[in-house]
Amino acid sequence: MDATLGIEILEVTAESASGRIPVEDRIKQPFGLVHGGALAAIAESLCSQATFLGVAHEGMLAQGLSNHTSFMRPILAGTVHAAARRMHRGRTTWVWEVEITDDDDRLCALSRVTMAVRPAPA
Repeated sequence: MDATLGIEILEVTAESASGRIPVEDRIKQPFGLVHGGALAAIAESLCSQATFLGVAHEGMLAQGLSNHTSFMRPILAGTVHAAARRMHRGRTTWVWEVEITDDDDRLCALSRVTMAVRPAPA
């Protein structure tokens, strides 16, 4: 999915993650705006990778449990920027907040992503 959308992961830790997507026609909806699904996808990708980084050493993996993305402002051109911050680290769930901004650092979408932490298959 990341390669299909052109998602570039810039930094990943167990506490935060950041990434970006260049705005191209392949991620736009028919009216020329970046498709909301692309914004939700970068949010979940950042949170999945960061959670996995934090639990893999315990023999666990991360699975998306919920992704609620609210859209405030359209992105038409430039680059989509995303910054994830861990809000909760529990035994079985991690909760993240992801701010999605445009090149002018305006908040365009806000995601709340919950990751399930489960044992990795043997």
